[in-house]
Parts: sequence; C-alpha cells; structure tokens
Amino acid sequence: MSSDAPILFFDSGIGGLSILEPTRALIPTAPIVYAADNAAFPYGTRSETEIAARVPALLGRLTERVRPRLVVIACNTASTIALDHVRAALDVPVVGTVPAIKPAAEQTKTKIIGVLGTQATVRQPYVDNLSAQYAADCTVLRHGSAALVELAEQRLAGEDVDTQAVVGAAQPLFDQPGGDRIDTVVLACTHFPLLADWLRAAHPGVAFIDGGQGIARRIAYLTNGQQWPSTAPEGTAIFTATPPPALAKALAPYGLTRITSL
Repeated sequence: MSSDAPILFFDSGIGGLSILEPTRALIPTAPIVYAADNAAFPYGTRSETEIAARVPALLGRLTERVRPRLVVIACNTASTIALDHVRAALDVPVVGTVPAIKPAAEQTKTKIIGVLGTQATVRQPYVDNLSAQYAADCTVLRHGSAALVELAEQRLAGEDVDTQAVVGAAQPLFDQPGGDRIDTVVLACTHFPLLADWLRAAHPGVAFIDGGQGIARRIAYLTNGQQWPSTAPEGTAIFTATPPPALAKALAPYGLTRITSL
C-alpha cells in the first residue's frame, strides 16, 4: 500500500473531528481526508431508511475518489444504522463509532448512566443491545437532541453560542426520573465532545465520556506496520454542500487546509 493512501473520516458535519484529533495524536503523519455530508445534515433527524441507503452510496463514491486505506464512520447515528451496509459495500476496512456504554458501566458508582445522542441514535436497537450486554446492572437513561448538534457546528465555525443554550438542551436527560443520580454520561454523538467543557462545568459531579480515544487506538491497531509519509501532508475536507466560509479557519488546526466538494 502506498504511504500516501489516506484515512477517510466521514460524518454528516464536523463532529468527526473529535475522532480525527486523537487519531492524529497517535499517527501524526497520516494523510487525512475528512468528508462531511452537510447536504443532509443533521443525520439525527432523518429516517433509518434514508441513512441506510445514503451512507453506503456516498462512501462508495468517496472510496473510488480518494482510495483510502481505512474508512472511519465518525458518526454514531450513521454507525448504529448503516455500519453493516457499508462493510458489505466496501472492500477496505471500516471502523464504526458506537456509544461508549461499556466503559460507562465500568466506572459508574450510582449505576445510573445517561446516554446523550441524536434522536436517531438513542432509539436504535443497537443501543438496547449494548445496554443489555454491558450495563445490565445499570439504569440507562437516554435523551436525543438535535439542538446540541447544531450548537456544536456553530461553535466550531466561530459563531456566538450561548453556554446556557447548550446546558439547557442537555437538561432533559437529567430531568427524567432518576436523572438526578446520573454520575456518568455517554456522549453518543461525535459532535458533543466539542461541547463537553460547558457540560462538565454545569454538572461538576458527572463524568462525560466518549469513544474518541478508543476509536483512535483501534485505527492505530488496524494500520500498525503500514507505511506513512515522513511528514504530515496537507489534509483535505470534502463537503457535499457549500460549507460556511468561517469553517475553513476552524478546520486548519486539524490539518485540513484543502476544502473541496463532492
């Protein structure tokens, strides 16, 4: 495999940057292509049927275009709905992003866990199965918020975002019966780690965890022994619709200095 073959990250928006960042820390010279399906953003309000059809088709086109060594579906919603479809459609390894319920169950003291994701993610049988397998002795409370996804996009793009709007959008998770005893929250949307500092400040006794570090380690494991460039090449961001102009400045610190469209 050529050392120039990139890792392809895919999300509906910029949430996948929370997976890209720890991956770059482990593999600093990896060629990166980041693809955002912003024409269909946000995925969390779309139907399972639409996501199951759209994601494999888009990733098929992207794989033909950039010839990646590995595809990362850096989106919980797309992963919980379309991961099997994508793996069946592509001839390259595919890594999904699923809610970090297992580590949450291992560290909770109260045995009350919150899962904060999109509406589409929190209703998936995949989450039921993870809860049954790894958190059978816990109460798992869920809340889906499209507003938090939008607020994360706006914050990264440099727009003024009200901290209280973020805290308020997450509050229904804690307002459920038993929610006052939550001590661990799974950030089950890759956008939400971009807001985690504000959530932690509002709930100082609660641990907010996500799967970013674990996914990065998985990527490093699957590519162990492969050749990489001696220095980090210019990264590329591909959008399915015209992105906000301010986003270019926000992407540069992640090594994504070329912006193009699909």
